[in-house]
Amino acid sequence: MKTIYNFSAGPGTLPKEALDAASQAVLDYKNNGISILEMSHRSQPVVELMKNTTDLARELLSVPDNFHILWLQGGASTQFSMIPMNLLSNDQTADYTDTGLWAAKAINEAKIFGNINISSSTKKNIYNHIYKDLEQTPNAIYLHITSNNTIYGTQWKSFPNTLNPEGYIVADMSSDIFSRKIDFNSFGLIYAGAQKNMGPAGVTMVIIRDDILGKVNRQIPTMLNYNTHINKKSAFNTPPVSTIFVVNKTLSWLKELGGLVAIEDRNKIKAEKLYREIERNSIFTCPVNNEDRSQMNVPFTFMENGNENKFLQFCADRGLMTLKGHRSVGGFRASIYNAMPLEGVDALVTAMQDYESMDSK
Repeated sequence: MKTIYNFSAGPGTLPKEALDAASQAVLDYKNNGISILEMSHRSQPVVELMKNTTDLARELLSVPDNFHILWLQGGASTQFSMIPMNLLSNDQTADYTDTGLWAAKAINEAKIFGNINISSSTKKNIYNHIYKDLEQTPNAIYLHITSNNTIYGTQWKSFPNTLNPEGYIVADMSSDIFSRKIDFNSFGLIYAGAQKNMGPAGVTMVIIRDDILGKVNRQIPTMLNYNTHINKKSAFNTPPVSTIFVVNKTLSWLKELGGLVAIEDRNKIKAEKLYREIERNSIFTCPVNNEDRSQMNVPFTFMENGNENKFLQFCADRGLMTLKGHRSVGGFRASIYNAMPLEGVDALVTAMQDYESMDSK
């Protein structure tokens, strides 16, 4: 069978080691004679799994002791409302950067709970760059950013400072978490859906500083209160155990690979190779400003009108799958998350070169 490379933006490709471990655990977890799908979240093996996964995440990201790590359900989209509900009172202001579709969704949800200042927006430019000269509110409680924009292929290379010295950054890192080192000094909360760069869909990791909670003047529903999940160690209700297991095995693979230092170097090599080919190739172009180009999601289009379906089929015949761009922008998109091997990028580069040669005849 030919090798298949999955360039999907999410759910994204996973390491073979994690998939192999999951296939065994589905049949029998740790020789208990019970599938991981059937095990109680109160059982000792699962309690140990939850703790070990949290410890791995803390170690890999170098999370300080004054931050809690939670494993929640509802996807990153639930966090769009859960964050302002827990952190922003009705009479307070938060700054939001509008850098893409998901950032815009977060803004719309936050408006329900307090005053929202859009400190920058590149919507009129179809989000092809990140505007960094932010117009912040002096007393803003927090500044919300989306660290990597999956659809449009932009990424914050360095994070902004908050105008309010007592403020902090809240970041949606769903599509680039665990891809590079993070300095937690500026952050109050980081959240990330698992299905792009650390596991399958079904769980969202939230990393939250302990001193920013309990300050809003509203009653918060029990399930939407961060303190509920902190107090119960992410087991207030049944967590998605099998999903967390795959996250655990993905993080174990990452640790064995050399952690964030090693994966960041590898991600740079993959991205540079693909962008270099797009720049060299006479029929493709990248719409994103050079300095803001993502190392996780690489969009590209034909330089002139071309048959997109023909190129997608050309790639699919070679085992290069799910390269179609998001419906809002068209073209193509190669998501080269942590688990995408260099060989996959090499295969795509070769396909682009061969298609260029074929197209010129």
